[in-house]
Amino acid sequence: MTTPLDVEAIRKDFPLLEREIHGRRIVFLDSGASSLPPTQVTSAMTRYYESTHANVHRGVYATAEEATARYEAARVGVGRFLGTSAGADEVVFTKNCTESFNLLAKSWGAANLTSHDAVVLTEMEHHANIVPWQQLQQQVGFELRFIPVGDDYQLDLGDLDRLLEGAKLLSVTAMSNVLGTINPLKHLAARAHGAGALIAVDGAQSVPHLPTDVVGDDLDFLCFSAHKLYGPTGIGVLWAKAEHLAAMPAFLGGGGMIKDVRLDGFTAADGTQRFEAGTPPIAEAIGIHAAVDYLQGIGIEAVREHEQALTTYAFEALEAAFGDEVRIHGPGDGPGRGGVLSLTMGDIHAHDLAQVLDQVGVCVRPGHHCAKPLMRRFGLNATARASFGIYNDRDDVDVLVEGLADASRLFG
Repeated sequence: MTTPLDVEAIRKDFPLLEREIHGRRIVFLDSGASSLPPTQVTSAMTRYYESTHANVHRGVYATAEEATARYEAARVGVGRFLGTSAGADEVVFTKNCTESFNLLAKSWGAANLTSHDAVVLTEMEHHANIVPWQQLQQQVGFELRFIPVGDDYQLDLGDLDRLLEGAKLLSVTAMSNVLGTINPLKHLAARAHGAGALIAVDGAQSVPHLPTDVVGDDLDFLCFSAHKLYGPTGIGVLWAKAEHLAAMPAFLGGGGMIKDVRLDGFTAADGTQRFEAGTPPIAEAIGIHAAVDYLQGIGIEAVREHEQALTTYAFEALEAAFGDEVRIHGPGDGPGRGGVLSLTMGDIHAHDLAQVLDQVGVCVRPGHHCAKPLMRRFGLNATARASFGIYNDRDDVDVLVEGLADASRLFG
């Protein structure tokens, strides 16, 4: 067991939580969409702008060299957070997780996939891990296959060997942003590699909440966003094994990503730089570095234990208050799920439910959560999704229950 989180102290690092909405304190239960940044992140970015701001990789004056050093230090820091010491050669900064998957599809995919190949996804993927492959499929003509999701909200792996036959890539979410299902990455990686395929992982929902070990799990690619990791918007990460990056063509063209340009062509830069055309998100890189340092200071294992305990409390509180009236779409409480609760309440539309919850200060996300194939699989138009972060505690769950009771009375 780790030391329990001091949520009261943690909340002091998040000034937005001091706001009141409709006369009530904010209960922020939408970290699955975008988490709040602590002052340690925003202050680091402000200090950069006030003391160091300069473009990177080219200037030779003092602040430019400082900015370059801090930008590259962020790459190394993110790599260590992911479980690798090779971040300098394996971490590419993008705009967000979606752009990371687009880079992967349009660089690695375009260079390696033919009409005779297959890519295997799952029914529970976010659109970011579906649409880029569909776009490439329209150009190349390879086969897209999907691992089904069972009625237990888990991946049905019974036919995995057949699905992987002739495939070059398995691309799977580490944790469903709708169901909270945590997938067995190490097992999936072993199965993919045994079939001669690589594995790519959508870590948007897992990296902020679960220990990540890209080396131990033997992953090939991992994509995630900073803004779900208590960091800033506008920056994401594509992590890839260095040997894969070295063989991938550049994604965007222009300044910064070149070694040489001639009138008859160009030579791309080596390593991660070839994928970062133009002025990169320098302040945002400093922000994500501060965010991973902040989480490492708390301890990602402690974060996981806290959110597991909070999820257990939420299951118990919702069951006690509403019985079958409120349904949680996802696995039952236990170690195989994360702190994402997709809720429906009878015939009340998810948007109406979210608006009632807003009246008591509770922030949840209504809608299809950019996972329409999964929603169709379970016959859902929308859910109201509550998702936990390090600043949530049992009092927040109690206010959620209060707001749902208001909705039940209003629409009942």
